[in-house]
Amino acid sequence: MNTTPVSREQAIIRKVTWRIIPFVFLLYIVSYLDRANIGYAALQMNAELALSSEVFGFVSGIFFIGYFLFEVPSNLLLERFGARVWIARILVTWGVIAAATAFAQTAMHLYVLRFLLGVAEAGFFPGIIVYLTYWFRSRELATTVALFTAAIPVSYIIGAPLSTWIMDNVHWLGWSGWRWMLFLEGIPAVFLGVLCYFYLTDRPEQARWLTTEEKAWLLAELERDRQTRKDVKHFGALKAMSNPKVLYLAFIYFVYQCGSLGVGYWMPQIIKGFSSALSHTQIGLIATIPYIVATLVMIAWSRRSDRHGERRLHSAIPLAVAAVALVSAGLVRDPYLAIGLISLALAGLYSFKSPFWALPTLFLSRSTAAVSIAVINSIGNLGGFVGPFMIGMVKGNTQNASAGLLFLSALLAIAFIMTLLIRLDRGDDTRAAAVTT
Repeated sequence: MNTTPVSREQAIIRKVTWRIIPFVFLLYIVSYLDRANIGYAALQMNAELALSSEVFGFVSGIFFIGYFLFEVPSNLLLERFGARVWIARILVTWGVIAAATAFAQTAMHLYVLRFLLGVAEAGFFPGIIVYLTYWFRSRELATTVALFTAAIPVSYIIGAPLSTWIMDNVHWLGWSGWRWMLFLEGIPAVFLGVLCYFYLTDRPEQARWLTTEEKAWLLAELERDRQTRKDVKHFGALKAMSNPKVLYLAFIYFVYQCGSLGVGYWMPQIIKGFSSALSHTQIGLIATIPYIVATLVMIAWSRRSDRHGERRLHSAIPLAVAAVALVSAGLVRDPYLAIGLISLALAGLYSFKSPFWALPTLFLSRSTAAVSIAVINSIGNLGGFVGPFMIGMVKGNTQNASAGLLFLSALLAIAFIMTLLIRLDRGDDTRAAAVTT
C-alpha cells in the first residue's frame, strides 16, 4: 500500500521530470532540426544544385529508408548497451553526418548523406519513448511524451527563423548560406552526444540524484504500475514484428507520417508560393506560426487524454481535424486563410502523437514495447519518404505544392477511420482509466 503523502509523490515525479524531460527535449529539438532543415535549404540549394521537385522530394524522403532499415536493430542495441551509451552514440554520428551534408555537390551526394543520416538517427525516438517508461508510470505517460514530442513543433519554431537567417546573412569563405546553415546546425548534436554520456541515468536504481527514499518509492510505484497490467502480452522480437495489432498501429503511423512530414518538408516552398517578394527570413518567421499553435494545442490535448484515461478517440479525432484542414488549405487561395488552416492541420497532427504512443503500453509489456515501438516507428516512418516524395511528384506535374495537400488529407482520413476501428483487448481502456485516476 502506498503511504507516501500526495505532495511528496508529486515532488518526486516533478524532480524526475525536471531532470529528464528538459534534456531529452533539447536532444529532440536538435534531432528534428537536423532532419528537417533540408526544407529551408531547398530555398537556395535546389537552384544551386539544379534539383527538380521530384529530386528534392526523394532527397527529403530517403532519410526514412535508412531510418526504417536500422530502427529495430538500433533499439535492440539500446536495450543491450543502455540508453546513456547508445543515445550518445546516435547523437555524435548524426551530428557528424548532418554537418557533412553541407559539402554535397550533387544530388547523389545528398542521396547518400541523407540515407546515412537516417541510419545514424535510427532508434533515437523509440529509444527515448522506451526510456521514459523506465521512469514514469502509465498515468503520466501521455503528458510526459507530449512534453518530449513538443520538441518537434518547437524545433520548427526555433529552426525556421534561425535557418533562414543563417541563409540570408552567413556567407563566410564564399560558401552559400544553405551550406553554412546545414554545417552550423549539425555541430551541436556532437557536443550534446558527449554531454549525454555523462548526464543520462539508465535506470532509477542508478540515480545518484535521487535519495534512497525517493528511489524506493519510485521503484515500488513502477512495479505496482506493472502489476496493474498483468494481462499485457510478452513476446520476443520476431513475434513483436509480426503481431497483427503492432502492424495495424504501424500502418496508421505510416499514413500519419505521410501527412505530417509531407507538410513539414514542403511548408517553406508552400509559403514562398504565396508571394515572390518574401525573403527567406520572412518565410521562416511565417512558418513559425503553425508550429506555435500546434505546440499549445498538443500539450493541452495530451493532458486531456491523461485526465480522462482515454487513448483511442484522443488519437482519432486530431486526425479527422487535420484531414479536413488540409483539404481546405489545398483549395483556398487567400494566404492568411491558408496559414490558418495549415495551423489547424498541424495542431491536429501533433495532438495525435502522445495518445497514440500510449496505445502500445495498453497491451504490451515494457520489454516487448521496446521492440514493438521500434517496429511501429520504423514502418511508420516510411511515410516520411512517401509524403514528401508524393508532394514533389504532384508539384512537378502541377507546379503547385498546395495540390499535394489534397492527397495527404485523403491519407489522413484513412488513418482516422483505422484509428476508430482499433480493437483493443477487453478492459484495455478500463485499465488505462484505472491507472490514470
